[in-house]
Amino acid sequence: MPKLKYLYLCFLCLFSPFSFSGVTEWMDFELDGGHVKIPVAVSGVEGYAILDSGAQINSINSAFIQKNKLEFSMGRKIKIEGVYGTKTKKTYNKVPIKIFGSEFSLDRVVEGFIGHNSNQILLGAGFFANFVVQLDYPKKKIRLITRDAIDMEKLANVKMQFDKLSRQPIVNVELNNEKSVWLVLDTGNSGGLMLKRSIAEYSDWLTKFEIKQGISMGANNFGVRDTFRLPAMKIGPYELENVLTSVPAENQSSNIASQGSRHGNQLKGKNIKGLLGYDVLKHFIVTIDYTGGKMHIVAP
Repeated sequence: MPKLKYLYLCFLCLFSPFSFSGVTEWMDFELDGGHVKIPVAVSGVEGYAILDSGAQINSINSAFIQKNKLEFSMGRKIKIEGVYGTKTKKTYNKVPIKIFGSEFSLDRVVEGFIGHNSNQILLGAGFFANFVVQLDYPKKKIRLITRDAIDMEKLANVKMQFDKLSRQPIVNVELNNEKSVWLVLDTGNSGGLMLKRSIAEYSDWLTKFEIKQGISMGANNFGVRDTFRLPAMKIGPYELENVLTSVPAENQSSNIASQGSRHGNQLKGKNIKGLLGYDVLKHFIVTIDYTGGKMHIVAP
């Protein structure tokens, strides 16, 4: 059974029904606990899709399947490596979906828990890969742009790349005027920064700042985390203050991000230190060229 970190979907064809040139109209989205939700219909049932730039897979909600007594063609089981542990999960093929007015089916959709059963499906790399995605967080609007309609090379103002090892979009930020780190750009992360505990310990942030402990949910399980407010963070041309930051609690096992490595002449990835999510992105209009590794943000 393939493991998620080595399972890279051939997303270039997953959303090929979106055949347009230029820019789509702005479409409303909902924010649910920091998650971006857009209207979708799976198997003819209307509901919502959550957009998760940090996910390499598409996932369907087990609660939605059970409530509507749906059956799909079974695929191969795969191992999903989440923040808190690894689990083997079912996959489904030929899952019918309607989104942005287009109807098609998805294969290798992983069964998982995505909250309320109206959250039908989570869309990851396959959604973001084929076009530039623009998210206006303050106005809760989204639109899609073809790459020939926008010059992201000239527009980009955030240091970003598509990491070769982790197969994820990563951005470079400066933490508290002390450290420059690479973080996974994760629209599915409802918090602000989720960092490796070693970063906070090395910088003595867990003794300098007020800590609150809480529970968070990963892809597979719950975990305990320590949360504090980081006084400063810089992303692109913008500096933010009092940024919501979490680290796994002491002795809490976790898989937050990949470690860069080299094997002979194989690809070398960045040493990724965590995740960047909603509590940072919420201030901006965010334009993401996922596979091109380009990003622009502007505070309206």
